[in-house]
Amino acid sequence: MAGHSKWSKIKRTKAALDIKKGAVFTRLGQEISTAAKAGSDPARNFQLRTAISKAKASGVPAVNIERAITKGSSRQSEGEAGLKAICYEGYGPGSVAILVEALTDNRNRTAADLRLAFSKYGGSLGESGCAAYLFEQRSEVCLQAMPPVKSAASSPEEILLESLVELESAQDYILGVDGIVRVQGPFAALEELHSGLQKQGWQLLSWGRCWIPLTVICPEEKLVERCLALLTAINLLDDVQLVVSNLNLDV
Repeated sequence: MAGHSKWSKIKRTKAALDIKKGAVFTRLGQEISTAAKAGSDPARNFQLRTAISKAKASGVPAVNIERAITKGSSRQSEGEAGLKAICYEGYGPGSVAILVEALTDNRNRTAADLRLAFSKYGGSLGESGCAAYLFEQRSEVCLQAMPPVKSAASSPEEILLESLVELESAQDYILGVDGIVRVQGPFAALEELHSGLQKQGWQLLSWGRCWIPLTVICPEEKLVERCLALLTAINLLDDVQLVVSNLNLDV
C-alpha cells in the first residue's frame, strides 16, 4: 500500500505540473499570435522575435510556435480583432501593490474573474493608475557573463562594463551567482539594447520588458501567506499573462 500511495502522489504531482506547463504554453502561444498580427516574419518583427525567444526558453515545441504564428497572421489578413492587451491594478493584503497583464477578447469576463480573486483573498481590484506609480517599466536582456573577447588584462565584469558604457540604452546590470547577467535599460529601448549587445558579440539568452517595484512591502507573516495565495490564484486565470507585486520575500 505504501508503494501505491507514493505512486498516486507522483501521478498527482505530475498532473499538476502538466497543467501548469500547458497553461504557460497557452499564454506564450497567445503572445506569439498577438505579435504575429503585425507581421509573420520574425526578422522584420521584433515583438514576434521576442515572443518566440520566450517560448523557446520555456520549452514550447516548434510546431506550437509555428501554429501560433499562422493563427496570428491569419487574424491580421482576415481583419479579426483578436486578443487585446490590458493592464489591471490593485492591492492585496497588507497594502501590497499588484499589477496584472492580461490578453483577453472579453474585458468584462477578465475584470470579473480578477475582481473575484482579489475579493476572495482580502484584496481589491482598483482603477487604472492606482498602483502603477509604485513600479517602473524597464527593458531587460539576459546574457552569459562570459565575454565575447578574452582579455588577460580585464575580468569578465570589467569587459561587460566597458561594453555597457558604449550603449546609451544600458542603465544598470545585475550579475547573478549563476553566471547570468541581467542588463536593464529604458522601457522603450529594448530593441536598441538587444541589438547593441548582440553586435558586441554577447550571447543573449532572453530579453523582454519587466516591471520593477520602486519600494517593497514587508507585511506580517499571516498577510504574506494570504498575499501569496492571491498571487497564485490570479496567475492561474486563463487570460492572465503576467503578475507582479512589490511584496518583499527576501526577509
